[in-house]
Amino acid sequence: MPERINFANKKQVVLKKQPNTNKMIYFALKSISMSKLYSLIIILFFPLITRAQAGAEAIKGVWKNGEGTGQIEIYKTTSGHFAGKIIWLKEPIDEETGKPKLDKRNPDKSKRSTPTLGLVNMHGFKYDADDKEWNGTIYDPKNGKEYSCRIEMKDGNTLKVRGYIGISLIGRTDTWTRMR
Repeated sequence: MPERINFANKKQVVLKKQPNTNKMIYFALKSISMSKLYSLIIILFFPLITRAQAGAEAIKGVWKNGEGTGQIEIYKTTSGHFAGKIIWLKEPIDEETGKPKLDKRNPDKSKRSTPTLGLVNMHGFKYDADDKEWNGTIYDPKNGKEYSCRIEMKDGNTLKVRGYIGISLIGRTDTWTRMR
């Protein structure tokens, strides 16, 4: 039914009534109980939340380094960061001593007797959802040096691991392959 509006008795304007979608949404939401409303909100936003978590969690697993000489298990720590430890070595025995390889190049002399197998060489990795990468530090037991590290996932089974000092332009990139 058209509505007539009188503007100070000067002129009458006839407007057609349009359905007010805001009122329709309001009445639809008003008829929903709060528990149903919370459920609706969770259903709508759950995929966004789980996708972000899935992105961060995708790094977890066992990865073989580019040379094929070691495997690193990346896991989530109790603090929520990601870390990695060496769980397999192609050559776990030191040729000079005939015993398991040790972290003999560590700058901290008290850690030089630590076995390389089982060594946590990656720590403090946080996921940056905007850049879709993990940032932390990585330790190379071959030379005893620690580097800033950026990890990008090329696909579900390939990591691009970049270790660097200072700025990312000066560094080395290795490609890791998922083992499991």
